[in-house]
Order: sequence, then structure tokens, then C-alpha cells
Amino acid sequence: MPKIVDHDQRRIELVDATWRIIAERGLDGATMRDIAAEAGFANGALKPYFPTKDRLLDFAFEHIFTQTNRRMAAATSGLGGLAALRAYCHEILPLDDERLSEARVAIAFWQKALRDPAKAAVHERSMEQWRAMLAKLIRGAGFRDSDADLESGAGLDSAVGAVMDLVLGAQITATLSPSHHSPAQLAAQLDCLLNALVKGDNA
Repeated sequence: MPKIVDHDQRRIELVDATWRIIAERGLDGATMRDIAAEAGFANGALKPYFPTKDRLLDFAFEHIFTQTNRRMAAATSGLGGLAALRAYCHEILPLDDERLSEARVAIAFWQKALRDPAKAAVHERSMEQWRAMLAKLIRGAGFRDSDADLESGAGLDSAVGAVMDLVLGAQITATLSPSHHSPAQLAAQLDCLLNALVKGDNA
């Protein structure tokens, strides 16, 4: 009887192997041969799943985004106000080894996106989803906006941008200078920003 192969599971195994190799050797050191070996595949066995390393990187980034969104949904379930906003942001911050590995893959993807419009578009679509949700959560947490800001939406846009800059920037700073950006420090930096943006009576 032929062996039944779970192709979706195999793709995830390859993505997991990609994360480990990039975390250890960087993007340039992550060859298809090494990724195959790390995942327990023969070298040529990758071709049906990912013809090129570039396509594998695309899938890895998309998988990170999907996985992060699932964690966000679970982390914020049943929460409201500032607690929901904080929990949502924590799932982007590299607060553990898994999220730090994801950050390294994201950084590699951004590097490619600088010169690849298709990758830049994938990134922007993903970030627009996060911006929309952050706007909703910041408003729900009691955003400290003036009447003028409330009418124009400019204040809320700036608040969303500030949070996005912090959580995405933390993926770089925590990777390059971890001694100044430990999980506790990152969480404290986020709280400093959130406490300045919201009234804090809905935590």
C-alpha cells in the first residue's frame, strides 16, 4: 500500500527547518541542501514543495504571519481594553525563542522585500491587517485623543504607527542587541508607550 504523505505537514517541517538554519547561519548560509538535511529530507525532495529558496522564504514569512495571528486570537480571547491591546502586541514582540526565530526570518524577508516589489506587497498586505486591528484595540483601550484628533483620525493613525514601529523595530533590536532588549525590557518599553497612549481605565 503506498505511503500517504501529508504535504501540508511537510511544508511546515521545511519552514521550521528554515527558521533554525537562518537563526544559526543567516539567510546567505541557509542553503536548500542544508535546509533539506535539517528537515530530514533528501536534497532533491524539496523541489516539489519549493522550487527555489526564494519561494521557501515567501512561504516561511506567510506562515509566520498566519501563526502570529492565531496566537493573537488565542491571547486576546475574552480580554478587553488595555489588557487585550497588550496581549495582542506581545505576540509580535520576540519574547521567547520561538518568536525570536520568527523575527530572524522576518528580517531576512524584509531584506529581500527592499528589492522585490512582490515581496513588499505581501508585507504591506499583512501589515495593513495589523494596523486595522491595532486601531480598533487602541480605541477600545481608551485612546487619549483630542476632539480634533477624534474627528480627523490623525491622532489614532499616529498612535497605531507608534505601536507598529515599536513592535516591528523590536524584532531587529532584540536580535542585534539582546542585552538591552530582553523580554522583560521589551514588555516594559511597550507598557511605557501604551500607558502614554491610552487612559488605562479599561485594563
